[in-house]
Amino acid sequence: MIDLGMKKIPYGGDWNPEQWEREIWDQDIEMFKEAGIDLLTINVFAWTRLQPSEETYDFSLLDEMLALLKANGMLACMATSTAAHPAWMATKYPDILRVDFQGRKRKYGDRHNSCPSSPTYRHFAPRLAEELAKRYKDEDTIALWHVSNEYTGICYCENCEKSFRAWLKNRYQTLDALNQAWNTTFWSQTLTDWDEIVVPNQLTVQWAERGMCQQGLVLDYTRFNSDNHLECYTLEHEAIRKHIPDAVITTNLMGAYKQYNYRDWAKKMDVVSWDCYPSPTQPYSHTSLIHDLMRGIKDGQPFLLMEQTPSQTNWQPYNWVKRPGQMRLGSYQAVAHGADSVLFFQMRQSVGACEKFHGAVIDHTGRNDTRVFREVAALGAELQKLGPDLIGSTLDSEVALWFDWDSWWASENSAGPSVDLHYMNQVSRYYSAFNRAGIQVDVVGPGSDLSKYRLLVTPVMYLLHPEDVEAVTSFVQNGGTLVSSFLTGVADASDRVFRGGAPGPLREVFGLWSEEIDALPPGQKNSIVMQADLGGLSGTYECNLLFDLLRLGGAEVLATYGSDFYAGHPALTRNLYGKGTAYYVATSPEEAFLQGLVHHLCQEAHLKPVLENLPTGVEATRRSKGGRDFLFLLNHNAAEVEVNLGSRSLQNLLNDQHLSGTLTLKPRDVIVAEEVPVLA
Repeated sequence: MIDLGMKKIPYGGDWNPEQWEREIWDQDIEMFKEAGIDLLTINVFAWTRLQPSEETYDFSLLDEMLALLKANGMLACMATSTAAHPAWMATKYPDILRVDFQGRKRKYGDRHNSCPSSPTYRHFAPRLAEELAKRYKDEDTIALWHVSNEYTGICYCENCEKSFRAWLKNRYQTLDALNQAWNTTFWSQTLTDWDEIVVPNQLTVQWAERGMCQQGLVLDYTRFNSDNHLECYTLEHEAIRKHIPDAVITTNLMGAYKQYNYRDWAKKMDVVSWDCYPSPTQPYSHTSLIHDLMRGIKDGQPFLLMEQTPSQTNWQPYNWVKRPGQMRLGSYQAVAHGADSVLFFQMRQSVGACEKFHGAVIDHTGRNDTRVFREVAALGAELQKLGPDLIGSTLDSEVALWFDWDSWWASENSAGPSVDLHYMNQVSRYYSAFNRAGIQVDVVGPGSDLSKYRLLVTPVMYLLHPEDVEAVTSFVQNGGTLVSSFLTGVADASDRVFRGGAPGPLREVFGLWSEEIDALPPGQKNSIVMQADLGGLSGTYECNLLFDLLRLGGAEVLATYGSDFYAGHPALTRNLYGKGTAYYVATSPEEAFLQGLVHHLCQEAHLKPVLENLPTGVEATRRSKGGRDFLFLLNHNAAEVEVNLGSRSLQNLLNDQHLSGTLTLKPRDVIVAEEVPVLA
């Protein structure tokens, strides 16, 4: 548990006073007080102001900001400003500029234009972080340190190419091992010298829209890019830690961001933080999945909601306005899944450039009677009332959902079996079924402790490391229930296909192997015909996308395909292995099938939902701390619903009302309650 020294859930967000004349600062502070705001992220994009030339630093304006916050009892999240380098730096040291996938050298402009391999960037960025840490090492107004901002992108320059070669030497030691891993005898791609290795861009390896001729190379460059940017973060992290040993240091992640393996990043972060910007069409369960992913990459520890918009974004195709209650609902959704903060971007709306239409706590009118400001202030009052009780509380789950960046990268880098295969979609579909059933889920991955779970779900576990095989096999042997899908156990850590057929080294666990996999275009479907009644999972269901044609090696057939030449072939199997059970779902089934399967699995494993018989669109989670249980009920519907609490007795922490029996939840309403013992 990370202690920021707050007596309640921190509330606030990104404040950019450098964009405003001094009298605006005081107006902002008064409105922040009115809204219950107590933590402000500052100095995110101020590198040029802080360092106007190579040897000159000017922290005078930052000193003023901190003094103002301190005088008004507010705390700061201090950013290092290294997400956008100064124009003078790019002009004098062009090695700092990235090269894109097409092989074009970028020019100064935008942000995230710094090459992670640039000696210039690696010199000046940690140096600025260290100068900040030296100056403010005794400043108790700073509760948290924020390195850079939303790391993103890939560079394909010569410096990155050289760094990649060094990374590969460290990984493989010899060229023979690298050639073996990449299967370079294909198309005569064998390498005879380390300097022959090139970056995988459009000029080198791309031969189709979704195909690279050297997929082992592409996979390793993706890994390298994640590690390379992580090294840049680590340089700043260490520069701060050098002067402030007990500093709490983070950087704001971006949820299920494909380019970086956040499970590795979390190991270097004192607390995970992330920026939540769901689209208006994104199912609420997907947002919950990403919250749980951010909690999961740090072994279940609470995370920080570093950014969300109070109303609208500026960068989505349609800048929809959050409807009344949606901002509050989304804020509590984050807290319900493990967030220990509620922070916004931005505090005052910019008057120019690309974020002038991005929502803010204080909009262009500068008034405190707008709908958005009133909602922000109302939420601030509720968080004040909740106090410190929720901070540090955790979610206890008995179901684990496997999420692995390597499988995501490798399955979608592959030329086949379908351009419509999207790893996140498959993971999200399984998560949604558990969410709908009121079952809490931990998102786990390589290196996670699986021993505390009864049920492990591994959709599209395409790529298997030896340690993953050992962990999953032991989980089933020791009595766990495993559920996996098509494209499981296809390839090893270098994306070399396992001989003998998928699921590779897990064939004995599942009691089967895959002979072929059919891929149908959009609109074409098959069906799943149940051969047994699994607690309500019976009858016939639609399926699409991919279809494993399985050969049995001991598994029991629970359902078969309904049509095509493989009608009657297994579509759902079950295998007893050790003390446990392994299910294999050979295709992508409709939602009703997944809901029925989840119902059966939970009954079989004796798993209880947080709350039974949840209405559609209502979510329930439980956070626990010190023997106390806190229940969250979130109505994602635009209409009111009734929720039956059964025998539970609750104390509403937002209004002190006692709750029992049947509740009426208003549209987009939230209940945060403590469970109280029911006297016999």
